[in-house]
Amino acid sequence: MIYLLPLLTVSIWAGNAIVNKLSHSVIDPGAIAFYRWFFAMLALTPFVLKSVIRHWASIRPYLSKLAFLALLGMVLNQSLGYFAASTTTATNMALITSLVPLMSMFLSVPILKQKLSPMAVIGAVFSLGGLVLMLSHGDPARLMAQGINQGDGLLLLAAFVYALYCVLLKHWDMPLSNWQSVYVQGVFAVLFLMPMLFISQRISVTRESLPLIMFAAIPASVVAPWCWMKAIKMLGADKTAMFMNLMPVITATIASITLNEQLEAVHLIGGAMVLCGVAVAQLKLKARRSKLVAA
Repeated sequence: MIYLLPLLTVSIWAGNAIVNKLSHSVIDPGAIAFYRWFFAMLALTPFVLKSVIRHWASIRPYLSKLAFLALLGMVLNQSLGYFAASTTTATNMALITSLVPLMSMFLSVPILKQKLSPMAVIGAVFSLGGLVLMLSHGDPARLMAQGINQGDGLLLLAAFVYALYCVLLKHWDMPLSNWQSVYVQGVFAVLFLMPMLFISQRISVTRESLPLIMFAAIPASVVAPWCWMKAIKMLGADKTAMFMNLMPVITATIASITLNEQLEAVHLIGGAMVLCGVAVAQLKLKARRSKLVAA
């Protein structure tokens, strides 16, 4: 029963990749990015605002860091995903996002002063090979000549930004509850996203866009994080993180049904290489931690 929590989280995030893809035809990226966090904060306010006010003296010294985290994780990362949706597939979104744990490991070297295991390097090379195979549609020479398309490039940047967000969140280790941190970051995100809303053209909340906005705001931004934090508390971070490898599989399945995205052999092979590489690096990291605890 406990394993349903991370599974539900990953399923919601997979569904959000579909939402990203569907949204580009009905609402501008800047508008849905703003509405997502506006409605999420609206939903969280009755439950979190009292705690934030009560602990404001403890929160205030970290406002600049929380603002920067909001800029990375809630503004840049997610806005880039919305802008990428028009020129890439939902399956690519999930596969590239699955590289976040691997990118985080490499960013942890200069920021957290962690050592990189040999298996992490092997996993990175394997994942990179799978990514090149997938993005080049089986022809790496063409990728070298033409480069990747705009959407996939934006997704790679979004994945890097989110990896940096995750590492900085651990590096700063602020004495705040998860919900206090999320709420203050969300308020900053709404403020930062206002200019994007004002320069967008399609900003109306229509019958077509409302379900997409509300899915991104409530299940993806409130329910999923709650389930994920609960899973980490009950299962541990290592076991919970492994469920992220299921997201591309779930996304590809939903995309094939709802968006008629066709998976070619090169997507299956490249995607499998990406996921195996990430899994190898994570499993090795888990083994290292176990040895350290035993010592």
